[in-house]
Amino acid sequence: MNHEPAHHSTDGPVRVGVLGAARIMRDALVRPAPDVDGLEISAIAARDPDRARAAAEKYGIARTHANYEALLADPEIDAVYVPLPATLHARWAKAALDAGKHVLVEKPFTANATEAEHLVTAAAISPTVVMEAYHSGHHPLTEELRKIIATGEIGTVHTARAIFCVPVPPGKDIRWNLALGGGGLLDVGYYPVRLLRELFGEPTVTQARARERGGIDRSLEADLLFPQDIRGTIVSSIWSRRLFASKLEVTGTGGKMSVSFPYHPQMGAKITLRTPDRRWRETPDRTSTYVLQLRAFVDAVHHGAPIRTDAPAALRQMQVLDTIYRTAGMTPRGLG
Repeated sequence: MNHEPAHHSTDGPVRVGVLGAARIMRDALVRPAPDVDGLEISAIAARDPDRARAAAEKYGIARTHANYEALLADPEIDAVYVPLPATLHARWAKAALDAGKHVLVEKPFTANATEAEHLVTAAAISPTVVMEAYHSGHHPLTEELRKIIATGEIGTVHTARAIFCVPVPPGKDIRWNLALGGGGLLDVGYYPVRLLRELFGEPTVTQARARERGGIDRSLEADLLFPQDIRGTIVSSIWSRRLFASKLEVTGTGGKMSVSFPYHPQMGAKITLRTPDRRWRETPDRTSTYVLQLRAFVDAVHHGAPIRTDAPAALRQMQVLDTIYRTAGMTPRGLG
């Protein structure tokens, strides 16, 4: 049975507890927090108490807890941020809900669609906020791209290609740990799939090819068919010849749109439009996606604001990712 959500005034801060001392906490929570009104990082817990104490000292977090359960039982915590490995997301997000806490769970929402379905069911009957930390989805860039496409400036769209490749050398990084949900698709590959879906709708996965190392998709390419016969391709890798790439290319009957850094616009994104007659560039808003995400979370907790990256949206994404894995001849994470 769910507990009542933690009570706090809408004039007071949302007091956040962190489960785990993952590196993403720095970029997604600690650094943007000073630019977010109404948010306070209050406590942290980790499997290794020494890691929790070290993180608390490094980031100026006032309190540590001996374990995750103790943090969830803390009445002075309103919300929980879950940056744990993917295969632990469903368990601890559900535990946070059962403890009456609001939840911000890192992407991917869960390790697979089956887990996501269970978490969506739990979220639907909970009085608390459940939000996936797909930070890119809170930036106005996506809506700006939709408007450009809708104006017909590049004609009728027929193909789109989204790429995200980041070098992660094989080693102890959790992205190389199959049991923890490792692999490129749930990490960097999540972004191009989500971006194309948000621009063009729900796809059919027609082909997928993966290069594996120890069951880990070190690189993966998938072909997707969207409504209006738009053909999309996503490319992701954590270890391949293409060490780094972050871009979107959309081609229409009258021109082409290219976007650099579409998943982190604050890093210097540019929208370049080319037609037979001219070429021009636009610079998107440079506000941090992580700041916008935390502001959206606070607004949802304090004021019941709509959530762009809610649990049902996360489930739809996980269903597509599972299908890509299966089409590539692989088993979705957490099911092997």
